[in-house]
Amino acid sequence: MKILAARLIAACIIFLPLSQVYCQTIKIGTLAPDGSTWYRALRDMGKEWERVTAGKVKIKIYPGGVAGDEVDMVRKMRIGQLHAAAITNFGLSSIIPEIKAFEMPMIFNSYEELDYVRDKLAPKQEELLGSKGFLVLYWGDAGWAHMFSQKPVIFPQDLKTQDQKIFVWAGATESFKAWKAAGFHPVEVAAPDIFMSLQTGLINAFTTTPLIALSYQWFALAKNMCDFAYAPLCGATIITKEKWEQIPAKIQPKLLQAARLSGERLKKEIRAMDDEAVKVMEKHGLIKHPVPEEARKEWKDMTEKYLYPELLAREVPQDIYKEILGFLQEYRTKPSQRPKNE
Repeated sequence: MKILAARLIAACIIFLPLSQVYCQTIKIGTLAPDGSTWYRALRDMGKEWERVTAGKVKIKIYPGGVAGDEVDMVRKMRIGQLHAAAITNFGLSSIIPEIKAFEMPMIFNSYEELDYVRDKLAPKQEELLGSKGFLVLYWGDAGWAHMFSQKPVIFPQDLKTQDQKIFVWAGATESFKAWKAAGFHPVEVAAPDIFMSLQTGLINAFTTTPLIALSYQWFALAKNMCDFAYAPLCGATIITKEKWEQIPAKIQPKLLQAARLSGERLKKEIRAMDDEAVKVMEKHGLIKHPVPEEARKEWKDMTEKYLYPELLAREVPQDIYKEILGFLQEYRTKPSQRPKNE
């Protein structure tokens, strides 16, 4: 009798509707606050996933750092507490250090250069992430990082005074050492604690993009912006392969296509909002400080003398750095990129 009952149960399971077999809720973390541009992109992707799967795959978003800092999110994905995350290259570098090459300041001069190099290296980066158990849903960026501070900063020397303490990601030991070696006063802080750290005076300067400074309202406590694009802030939305493979293979391409379309829309929106974010902050007291050419040269010299050697010695593999430089050279020497008077 027991054997017959077991067979009947097994038969019922086999013939269950597909909706009952693979219903999945994807838990996804992000530092982006609820209602922000990045949050809406995840929400819209989730709606599309629900639509193409008739409600079988849903996304539950944990915004605003409630799931912890980016390294915390990666750790939680590895143990199954989270399934996915929208993170910057800082978080991604805890999985593959090669990605840190894109964070090196003053390498890229434009979005066009960034896109060209990233497209060239994306297959290799995705393969490396795949070997660590992660799938890239889409690549993205958050604008160009600028220096924000409570006191004006134009030249590097302006940031070296004892009362200027600059934010460094908690756990970014080599970046901390590089800033320290250059004569600055870095302080490691978890990203969700930046606002409070500005309030208490633990830090009073940080580098981030205008849109992030506006979204988190950090600029309200550091109303001076150095009008100098230091580096693009890049990242990706990733999911664990373990969770991804729980979704039927025939459904996966539809979900990936929806994710990539969401990523492209997000990228265009973010890039269009860079300047607009500055204008909004200026209406609320932000002071944008022009940077003369001699100051730019000082930043470049300081970066190459102190930051690059530390990063290349301990964090960024030499081969990936050389690849980036090679692709940049390839892009910059293309006929379409030469000045029209040549």
